[in-house]
Parts: sequence; C-alpha cells; structure tokens
Amino acid sequence: MNYLRFINCLSQGRKRSPIRLMTEILYRSPPTMISMASGMPNASQFPFQEATFKLKDGTSVDINGSDMKQALQYNPTPGVPALHAWLKDLTQRLHDPPNMSLSEGDQKTELLVTTGSQQGLCMIFEMLLHQGDKILVSSPIYSGTRSILDPYQPEYLLVESDKDGMKPESLQKNLSRWSKEDVTDDKSDIPKALYTVPNGDNPSGVSLTEDRRREIYRICQDYNLLIIEDDPYYFLQFNKPRLPSFLSIDVDGRVIRLDSFSKVLSAGIRLGFVSGPKALIYRVQLHMEASLLHTSAVSQMIILKLLEKWGVDGFLAHTEKVAEFYNQRRDAMLRAADKWLTGLAEWNVPMGGMFLWMRLPGIEDTRDLIMRRALEREVLFVPGDVFDLVDGPSQYMRACYSMTTDLEMDEGMHRLADLIREEQG
Repeated sequence: MNYLRFINCLSQGRKRSPIRLMTEILYRSPPTMISMASGMPNASQFPFQEATFKLKDGTSVDINGSDMKQALQYNPTPGVPALHAWLKDLTQRLHDPPNMSLSEGDQKTELLVTTGSQQGLCMIFEMLLHQGDKILVSSPIYSGTRSILDPYQPEYLLVESDKDGMKPESLQKNLSRWSKEDVTDDKSDIPKALYTVPNGDNPSGVSLTEDRRREIYRICQDYNLLIIEDDPYYFLQFNKPRLPSFLSIDVDGRVIRLDSFSKVLSAGIRLGFVSGPKALIYRVQLHMEASLLHTSAVSQMIILKLLEKWGVDGFLAHTEKVAEFYNQRRDAMLRAADKWLTGLAEWNVPMGGMFLWMRLPGIEDTRDLIMRRALEREVLFVPGDVFDLVDGPSQYMRACYSMTTDLEMDEGMHRLADLIREEQG
C-alpha cells in the first residue's frame, strides 16, 4: 500500500526527535554503556522510593525501587519496553493480525502506548486529515470524536446504521459517486478513511455483525480506505466468542486500531494503545514525540506489574467478569425500560458496552425534556442531539447503565415515563 495517501502535509513535515531516539538507544543498551547524551534528570533526586497497591482480592502489586526509578524517568515514546512487549503478545493472542508476523516493511503491525485511546484517536486524525476532507462515519457519533473532528471542518459522509451496526450497502452508496480509479488520482476528493466503533457503540449500543465487518472490509479494499477501528468496548461484548476485529482480518495493512483499559482496569490511569501498519504507527509516534513525549511511565508501570502478576489468562478472566457485570446491568435497565416505557419509547438490545439508546416517538426534541424538566425531577440522561452530526431536533436520548443500581434504574425510568406522558399532554 502507498501510505502517503493517509499522511497529510503536517505529518509529512514531522521528523524524528534526536533526543527521543537517544532515549530508545539508551534503553536498548547494556548496563555497561556510559551515556552523557540523553539529558535525563538524576532519579536519585526524586522523592518517591517504591509503592504497593492493594488489590480487591487481598493480594498486592509492588513497584520496587528499581521499577520505580524507571517509572519516574523519561521512557521511549512507544511505551515502557516490557509493557510494550506484553501488549504486542496480547494483541497477537486476541487478534492474530495477519501482518504481525512480517519481519519488516511498512505493513508490519506495530504498536504505540497512548494516554487513553482518545489521545490516540486525536493523533491519528492529526496525521490523516486536511482541512475540509471527507470522512465516512455513522450517526449518532460519540461527542468526543466530534470534538476532535469538527475543527478540521470535514464533510461528514453519513453511513446508515441499524441494530446490526453500519450498513455495507449505505457505505457502498456513499462511495458510488467515485470510481475505483479515483483512489490513484491525487486531485480526487474521494474520502480516505472510515471511522467506526464496532462493539457496543457509544451512544447507540450497537455492534457490527461478523458478516458486515467482512463486507465493509471488502468495500474499503475496493476504494483503498483506511479503517479507523475505535474499540474501547471490545472487552464488554456480551455474546461469546468475541466477534473478530477488523485488525484480525486486515491482510492489506489498512486498519489502525485503538484499544483502551479504561473500562476494565482504570479510567483515571489513562492508558490505551494503538496498533496498525508500521508506516502509520511511526507517524503517530512522531506526533507524540512532538507533544507528550510518552504516556505516563508511572501509569504504565502500575498496569505492567498488574498484568505480569495476572498473566494473559488472568487478565482475560478479569475482563470476562467485567463483561458479565455490565451484562447484568444492561438486563436490569431493560427490565426497567420494559416495565415503564413500553409504548412510550423504542430501543434495541445492546450487545455490548454501557448504553441504551432510546427513541421517544411522541417527543419532537428531547433536549428540553432532558436538560430542564428531567433535571428538575432529579434524573439525568443525555439528549440525542449531542451525538448528531446534523444540527436540529432529536427524538433520541442516551441512558447509561454502568453506575446505577437496579432500584435507581427502576425509579429513573418511572420518572422518565411520567415526564413523557406530561409532555404528550
């Protein structure tokens, strides 16, 4: 693949930081290396010595003096080396990317540790987009993604979705105005990328079926599109086995994938990772070198020591427990919705994630209902227009089932039902 198509002028202008390169060389060097190059502060002057984190099972994770010294110091941009290697092994086991086994080349699957997947997504778009570019997305869309995209003033090409996720036929229809030859024409305005949240989408809760994933990938091959696979709810899939990722079927090296620990280990630690073709991961790394340098090494060390203690099997067992917890939360919300909102609202059953997306047919616009009247009744939802790419009224709203108890869900849906009936007159 010619990856220059996916690298804008800003990104092409970025060069390797020689100091960051020295840091990577130092971490690869033997202990006998005498370094007067890196500009690292002397860790002996930092006040922190070691740390112990008590786990809920009664055991603990220890960061000893040597590990703490590394955690407090500058680290290579791709990530703390031991964590970086651990995550590559995890990616191999979960997705078995076809290009990870390549010895070298632009298509070889590489990985970069990020400060949450949101930062990774921001850097990907910073690498990819020119002002006014077209981009294929579905609506509704996570408001955080729109916050990244809107300053580029892109032309959003909306791909229709239903209970099974993005519709391949709608994607094909969007692209039908261009010929397949346009992908080689530098003057063509054909879009370069498709953005998708394949599992437990925020806010809609829908998950792409396997058949649709494969058909969408085929269409993206035809039009040489980059697939941005934003998958923070991968571990919160309720059906087993988990659906194959786009990365797992990526024979071309056209998928750049974002993963997150925020839903299964900690949201506040802010740790995620991006994986994809080496040519693009390298460019994202350059953006990180010029801004953050690297994700907090303290956060990385905490997660590394936990993952080393658990091993891959232990980590995956933990994610199964987390998924089951949210599955039970979803079921509780569905029971409350069935009890109070039947005939007043419409919804599909989420197959993953943390959200129930509802349409209120008798309400022209949910904004006033949610942001004024529901607040007065002390119940909080999100109005649908927050997630729309087209300005105007919305009949939709989002309910999150991650934090509320069964009783709170029941009472919250009861209050919502009363508000809808009052609104309808």
